[in-house]
Amino acid sequence: MAAQAIDLIRVKELVAKCLEARKMAYCPYSKFPVGAAILTADGAIITGCNVENASYGLTVCAERTAIQRAVVEGHRSFTAIAVTCDIKDHFVGPCGACRQVLMEFGGQWVVYLTKPDGSYKETSLEELLPLPFSPRHLGKD
Repeated sequence: MAAQAIDLIRVKELVAKCLEARKMAYCPYSKFPVGAAILTADGAIITGCNVENASYGLTVCAERTAIQRAVVEGHRSFTAIAVTCDIKDHFVGPCGACRQVLMEFGGQWVVYLTKPDGSYKETSLEELLPLPFSPRHLGKD
């Protein structure tokens, strides 16, 4: 998992924030709200939700919204992300595009797949995206 352990209180806060963010989703077409909360290396929590568009391809996922907000606020180093949707009977991970965008900022993320009731499963970005294409392949570390 991540190089740095995250205490249970911080994990619960991250999970709660992703659940709150889901409520803000703009999803009139899919009716599939998603929320995400990212923990930055310096301890900030940045949230995002999915924002759909009538021309479906311009829809932005919650995870990418959170990353973009974090970057705008000056963050480039992250330790964890919690992601949730309305599916109650199993854990759902980020889509492939979001996994690739998260990988841009390193593979050492802890990922908390979260159900609407607040239960979560811990995994890692490296587990979710094995053999990724990353900045390393372009000579950037």
